[in-house]
Amino acid sequence: MNTPEWWPTLLADITAEHDDLDRIVSVIDEDEWLHPTPAEGWDVRDSIGHLAYFDDAARRAVVDPAGFAAHVEEVMSLSIDPIVEHLERGRSMNGAGVLAWWREAREKLLGCLSTADPESRLKWYGPPMGMRSFVTARLMETWAHGQDVVDALGVVRQPTARLRHIAELGVRTRNFSYIVRGLEPPLSEVAVYLEDPTEQGNTWHWGPDDASNSVHGTALDFCLIVTERRNLADVSLEIKGDDALEWMKIAQAFAGPPGPGRPPQSSV
Repeated sequence: MNTPEWWPTLLADITAEHDDLDRIVSVIDEDEWLHPTPAEGWDVRDSIGHLAYFDDAARRAVVDPAGFAAHVEEVMSLSIDPIVEHLERGRSMNGAGVLAWWREAREKLLGCLSTADPESRLKWYGPPMGMRSFVTARLMETWAHGQDVVDALGVVRQPTARLRHIAELGVRTRNFSYIVRGLEPPLSEVAVYLEDPTEQGNTWHWGPDDASNSVHGTALDFCLIVTERRNLADVSLEIKGDDALEWMKIAQAFAGPPGPGRPPQSSV
């Protein structure tokens, strides 16, 4: 099996993203586990329980594709909501219990990824995904729910170069943001220029330079938008063109039905 050059970096980055969030929640007290997050009805414990549940589901998708595919078919046919399942399980535990659950789930996931075929495709709750997109999506979920956690706790995280994975996923899911809402994706192209948070003067760039629609700003602001962690009114993206603006209003890098978005912070 040939190992693509991007695979070791991606594995190191998802591990680092997990470790950063673990450092934050490992020192909080039981009351802080119950702090409400910006996700309506969810507290810190719910957010970590969500990651634990889907990290474990991701492991099953890697090590037992047939069994996981059967599980997904059952979920779809019976209209089972896995969100309800993991919320009930997490809420039956204290904070330490949820943390232990997440640590075990992610350790097993990272362990099986270390020996997985990076060129394989995996069944998931939505369309099948290539391994690169699959692992990037887990990194994105960890970062996004981690953002809810730090918002709840009043902690400020420094942006890292790992945001590039999330930004690229956000760019690649532009059409999905329309399709999931039953809309026709526009044919226009959008150029995206984002400031590298770790190297002053360096810009991450996607799309043609001559595009009439563009998005300029920090990688952090763009990632907050495509993961629906901020309202467009609360970031400083420079958006040119109607199609670029429409995209940023509905951008969604995560699988599943259309997200509810977040209200402007001034209205909270």
